[in-house]
Formats: sequence, C-alpha cells, structure tokens
Amino acid sequence: MAAAKRVPFGGMKIGFASVKDRTVADVFGTTPISPSEMTKKLWAFVKKHGLMK
Repeated sequence: MAAAKRVPFGGMKIGFASVKDRTVADVFGTTPISPSEMTKKLWAFVKKHGLMK
C-alpha cells in the first residue's frame, strides 16, 4: 500500500517575488539572534506583508 503524498504546511504557499526592496537585515535586524527569534521575525514579516497564499 503506497502512502499518500504529504503536502507541506497544509498546502500553504509563501511567495517573496513581490518583495524586492527588502534585505535580510531589514527583516532580521543587524544584531545576532537565535534561530527561534529568526523564525518569529520571518513569520511576522510574511503576515505583515500578506505573503501567504
């Protein structure tokens, strides 16, 4: 019996093509941060700019 193909993130897609004027420093800042803080800032950016499809 073949397993069903799993859809990552429940089928949600994120597109960054419309964000051309931002740099990594604009999203994460210039000071060192932990991976968990980086994830929080990334998702805040995605939600703020309506990038979830």
